[in-house]
Amino acid sequence: MSDPTERPGTGPAPDHDAWERACAEDLAAENARRREESGAGYEPGSAAEELRKLVDAVADKVSAFQLPAAAGAAQGAVQQLVAQAKAAVEPVIERNPEVFDHLAAAGSELLAAYRAAVQGQEARWTRDEPAREPREPGNGEGTGGGSERIDLD
Repeated sequence: MSDPTERPGTGPAPDHDAWERACAEDLAAENARRREESGAGYEPGSAAEELRKLVDAVADKVSAFQLPAAAGAAQGAVQQLVAQAKAAVEPVIERNPEVFDHLAAAGSELLAAYRAAVQGQEARWTRDEPAREPREPGNGEGTGGGSERIDLD
């Protein structure tokens, strides 16, 4: 209240979501800046293509490890194992690329379900509210235990 004649409650209503919107805008701008720096226009491919890229990257990293001479046999065994894994994955990717799209979608759904299940609990944690006591089977009342449980019912 900078004006001495101004009375409480007569000014514009406070915008309670302003901080949240400002943070979201800043985050979006930062993400856009990072996308531009790291290779503007990169669009991820299908789940099968991304899995193939991952397998290739892991194989490249494993083959780039420089181990001491005494561990040379172990390095050869690891490289052989990576080559076998790559040889096993490639035909599956070639024959069934849509399977990986379905698995990626299922993973996203599981993550969404987890978020929905714990969102209320996380909100209570951040507000420092006491958690509801876990229910004993049958009576629906708290047990008085000291651990917090997430009710998925």
